[in-house]
Amino acid sequence: MLPLQQGPAIDFQQYVPALIDTITTILTFTIVFFVVYRIGRSVSVRAVENSLHRRGFDETLIGFALSMTVIVTTVFAIAIAATIAGFGTVLAAFATLGGAITLAVGFAAQDLIANFVAGVFIIQDKPFAVGDWIEWDGKDGVVREIKMRVTKLDTFDNELVTVPNSDLANAAVVNNVANDRRRVSVGFGIGYDDDIDQARDAIVEEGARIDGALADPEPTAPVTDLGDSAVVLSGRIWIDPSERSYAVIRSQFVEAVKERFDAEGIDIPYHNTELSGGIEVTNASPVEEAATGD
Repeated sequence: MLPLQQGPAIDFQQYVPALIDTITTILTFTIVFFVVYRIGRSVSVRAVENSLHRRGFDETLIGFALSMTVIVTTVFAIAIAATIAGFGTVLAAFATLGGAITLAVGFAAQDLIANFVAGVFIIQDKPFAVGDWIEWDGKDGVVREIKMRVTKLDTFDNELVTVPNSDLANAAVVNNVANDRRRVSVGFGIGYDDDIDQARDAIVEEGARIDGALADPEPTAPVTDLGDSAVVLSGRIWIDPSERSYAVIRSQFVEAVKERFDAEGIDIPYHNTELSGGIEVTNASPVEEAATGD
């Protein structure tokens, strides 16, 4: 039998230094990252939180700023640990790749970034708060929740509307409950033959009886228009929007004045248009002339 040939013996001793270097590098990276991260996070988070609290920033903004601080601290700790551990070349490659990715994401997420920035301004400037009734671009609703990217509102039909913050930041927003007093104005048309003083007294008295109407300023009803078929008086009462619903008060006001006008015989004329003139028919057949009486 032929003797078996044996291959060259593997010398594991030659890999020991490389293995030790790898383990040392990993341990160095881990220890440095842990130390820098813990110290950096503790110092930076406390400094940012105290600074924002002293300046009176909203809690939502403070929470967002703290989250960003933790992310920045983590990246900083990774960079320091990689540099000390000898990952400089790898770190430079990742930095280049990260810059390219950031640029691409920035272009792709312009709307998202715009909504975040708008959310910061909304939370800080406080044009409205949770529970406020606002109007914008022909829409309205009651604010349920304000987030960094979107604002959630409930409509009066109990529908949930989610609006990007940039839409609200770029629109003229009407806050119907921002002030402690708001005027409720309703136009009441009466006939040209009716007594204006009688109608005004009826509007003012019924407005004063509405539960929730303020005594100061007192209700008024000036003549605001001479329409095609009616003299228009603007019934005006003031309410506290934080205590009474504008829509409910307005509905009660309209109903009360309508019933008072009916009781006192004050006319609320329909809108009508009177046409005058004649019709001349030419080139008509004998049958058509007989039908028109010509």
